[in-house]
Formats: sequence, structure tokens, C-alpha cells
Amino acid sequence: MPPIISVTDLTKSYATGFQALSGINLQIDKGEIFALLGPNGAGKTTLINIICGIVTASSGTVVADGFDIERDYRATRSKIGLVPQELTTDAFETVWATVNFSRGLFGRAPNPAFIEKLLRDLSLSDKRNAKIMTLSGGMKRRVMIAKALSHEPEILFLDEPTAGVDVELRRDMWNLVRGLRDHGVTIILTTHYIEEAEEMADRIGVINKGSLVLVEEKTLLMKKLGKKQLTLHLQTPMQRIPEELAPWGLELKSDGLDLVYTVSADDSIEVSALLERMRNLSIDIKDLQTQQSSLEDIFVSLVSGRA
Repeated sequence: MPPIISVTDLTKSYATGFQALSGINLQIDKGEIFALLGPNGAGKTTLINIICGIVTASSGTVVADGFDIERDYRATRSKIGLVPQELTTDAFETVWATVNFSRGLFGRAPNPAFIEKLLRDLSLSDKRNAKIMTLSGGMKRRVMIAKALSHEPEILFLDEPTAGVDVELRRDMWNLVRGLRDHGVTIILTTHYIEEAEEMADRIGVINKGSLVLVEEKTLLMKKLGKKQLTLHLQTPMQRIPEELAPWGLELKSDGLDLVYTVSADDSIEVSALLERMRNLSIDIKDLQTQQSSLEDIFVSLVSGRA
């Protein structure tokens, strides 16, 4: 099956000489949740806006569900929904009117039952007749999500969708995202809440200074780059690490009471060998702790390594 989004040699430069994107190549499969991570100013929003037809690329091509975003602008936009970072909607319209109007903008036939269900899924039913200007920031964010979904897009972009919103909205939104994915909708999100990407995404892309650092399946990324730190709490302090333990590259901490071993996430054989060697050396262990690196640890390591 061909990718639903294909980005080839994409660049974006401005008149000032600033290059926001450089040689982006990316393919996103239908029905996956793809998380795009990167620090502020890395190029995440620029990339999303180009794919959505809001910003024009300097060079390169973008194809969405078989349609070129420039030659077939209307066809591609009808397939894409976007929840931007900024809360931009008509303050004097009601919730129902603005969501219903957004559906009509994309040429979709009226469907009150669908709009009603959408508002209900986003806990907006009781606000259907309220004017946008009277809503809280979290409720306005819900309206933006409803607008993006109003024309039943096959591709949904979520640009920092839960930044600054309440826990309830975050929970409702991720339940909605899971439901959309189950129905074949492709989700592309950017987020500063890396734990959300770790929980939700099928694949992770890391962008830094306008370049894609990597694109990888989440499980493979965690396996390849994740680390496990084993801390061995000793019964008696150790003055120095015995030469017999040198192959493990241990660190002595806490005034000689802790031995710390950093190992690749799935390398249990080396841990077993270490524990066996320590028993042979009559080194008594009081307790041990393990700490698995998170996606945030991996992200920080990747970005800082390319700073």
C-alpha cells in the first residue's frame, strides 16, 4: 500500500536567508499515529503548514493520498484536517454554527447527526449554543478540534493540541484519537508532552534545526537507543572497583555504597554475568534498582548530540 503522505526533498527558505527546512524526506502510512518531536523553532509547524497548504515550500514535493498539494490543492485540503496551535475562530459565532460552517467550507453535505456526535465526543454538547467568546481556553481548544474533524478528513494534523489544556480535555482527546485511528484516520501530531507520544505513537520522527534527525518505529527506537541503568546498593562501602569487574564499565557512587551499571535496554545476559561475578568475589548486595530510559531521555540525547 502506498504511503498516504509522501514528502520528497522539501526545503523552505525565507528572504532573510533563514532556512526553516532542509531536505526533508518523509513517508507516513495510512492509519498510523506519527509523532513529530523537536525543540521550539525546529521546523515542526513549518512542515505541517506546508503539507496542509498554508505555507508554500521553496522546493520539493508533497503528495497526500495520491494528490500533489500544489496541483490538486482542493482535493488534498478536503482530505486533511488541522488543529493549529493558535486558537483562531469567530468569537461571535456559536459552537454549533462555527463547526457546521467549517464542514460546509469543504463541500460536505449537511449532517446534523454527525456534528452532534462530534460535539458529544468532545464534551461540547451543552455548549452547542454558546458563543465562542464566552468559552474557556480549554473549551475553545475543543471547538478547534471539532472544526478540524467536521468534514471527516482522512488525515488529521494536531499541532501541540494539548498545550496548556486541562487533564480532562487531554484524556478526551486521546480517546478520540484512538477511535479515529481505529477507523483508518491517519494522525500526525506534534507535542511537548513526550509521554503522550510514547503512549500513543506508532512511529516517531525527530526534527532539529530544520532537518529530520531520524524516523523510527517507537518500539524499535526504544530498543535501539533506550538504556537501562542498574544500581547495586552494597552492604559495605567499596573503596575502588575490583579489576575483575572492569569489563562492565561500572561507576562507584554514594561514597562507595552504590555500583552503577548502564546497559542496553535488552541486554540481560551481561547483567546476569555481572551478578555472578560479584557473587564469586563475595561482594554482598543489599538491594538493586533498575531505571529504564524514556522516550524523553532518547529525544534529549538525540537533539543535544546534534546541537
